[in-house]
Amino acid sequence: MEDKSKTKQMEVNENNVRNTRIQKLATFAQNGVNPYKYSFDKDAKANFLQEKYKDLVNGEETNDRYAVAGRIMAMRNSGMFIDLMDDSGKIQIFSHKENLDEESLKTLKLLDIGDIVGFYGTIRRTPRGELSIKATEVKILTKSLLPLPEKFHGLTDIETRYRKRYVDLIVNENVRATFKKRSLIIQKIREYLTNLGFLEVETPMLQTQAGGATAKPFITHHNALDMEMYMRIAPELHLKRLLVGGISEKIFELNRNFRNEGLSPRHNPEFTMLELYQAYVDYNDMMVLTEQMISTICKEVNGGYKIQFGDKEIDLTPPWDRKTMIGAIREKTGIDFSQIFTVEEACEKAKELGINPEECKNWGQVLDLIFEEKVEPSLIQPVHIIDYPRDISPLAKIHRDNSRLTERFETRINGWEVANAFSELTDPIDQRMRLEAQALAKAQGDEEACDIDEDFICALEHGMPPAGGLGIGIDRIVMLLTNSPTIRDVIAFPTMKNK
Repeated sequence: MEDKSKTKQMEVNENNVRNTRIQKLATFAQNGVNPYKYSFDKDAKANFLQEKYKDLVNGEETNDRYAVAGRIMAMRNSGMFIDLMDDSGKIQIFSHKENLDEESLKTLKLLDIGDIVGFYGTIRRTPRGELSIKATEVKILTKSLLPLPEKFHGLTDIETRYRKRYVDLIVNENVRATFKKRSLIIQKIREYLTNLGFLEVETPMLQTQAGGATAKPFITHHNALDMEMYMRIAPELHLKRLLVGGISEKIFELNRNFRNEGLSPRHNPEFTMLELYQAYVDYNDMMVLTEQMISTICKEVNGGYKIQFGDKEIDLTPPWDRKTMIGAIREKTGIDFSQIFTVEEACEKAKELGINPEECKNWGQVLDLIFEEKVEPSLIQPVHIIDYPRDISPLAKIHRDNSRLTERFETRINGWEVANAFSELTDPIDQRMRLEAQALAKAQGDEEACDIDEDFICALEHGMPPAGGLGIGIDRIVMLLTNSPTIRDVIAFPTMKNK
């Protein structure tokens, strides 16, 4: 009851503030001032001024004149001192009545925290050492009608921050820093790959057939064509078509995927993926590319190879460890699945470990379940888990030394899967058989299995060069490099249930 009472009181207070600010809009109109300007000739940002005048001594003034603009974050002494924030930082405005014309004084009296305002003035440093703009003119650019929360950073209901990300960004500097770093990470990935000769391409997000991964798709309807379509779960099959076409021997796409699955600290139904393919290499080359790219980008954006994530220090210095899936399971459980050949025996071993394999249909699915339960959480330092079962790898080449396995690896950091890569399957006959098995599983009720993509098989029959392929979850990489505990902290507008 107390929380509801507080919420109600907050709503009343907010409405009162809004009504007062609407009255100020009317006063602006009476004064002949438009409180929603079209533009402002801003010529300097806060960080530029702070850096340029860092050696200006206390109490000194200059004749250097600038136009600055941003959002008011604090006001003191009836607006004489204002903290103005732009996208680079904060600077103080000194707005003394002796320096302002009549129109500026009228504007100053109608300003509130949250307003977006432009100031003209000269540079000075106060006797207390604060770099300031000594304002000679004030222009209201956008009148804010709703107040900023006083203690937004301390909200325990973090969902409010995700639902009103715009407010979260205004009041929390660390949130702005996270999303700026996200942008930098993506920029660096593009630079890294293009410097290696990769060509960036685009493939459809709206597809006539879902494929390229095992996941439940989002289904929509195209009215003009009167047909069902799917939001893509992966770009893989279209990227391979481009490799067949020979547009380049190295291609990549950085874009969104959509999977109709639940929410978790590591899962959002809409997420960003990097997927790339390189002709004439295999999964061993993809391991090197993965660790070199991630470690290089970490060094460029964080200054070194070591990162702090929660209470753990993670060292991304290459080369990274490599373990087979069977070996990692044997190391943790003492069970050697290379000597177990039937799904029945594998299920019995799972039960001995306290794991329920009821949903598993084959040997590979049992291994994957045991790995997920018993091994994955312990893989804090970066490691490539290699040689996945053929049963759960329908798009990877058969392992050249063991036909039950494939040349596939997944990279784990902090217990998370951050990359998935193959020696890509290029045999169209083998590919058809694997997709037929997927289609059968789907017909038997597996909502994550895919159908046979006849056009993709046709493309393979024209001949695809041997290739390595790699997919990296960008959101998880950003989480690691920004010490963000949940995926919602690194997606500007995460999927939320309607209230």
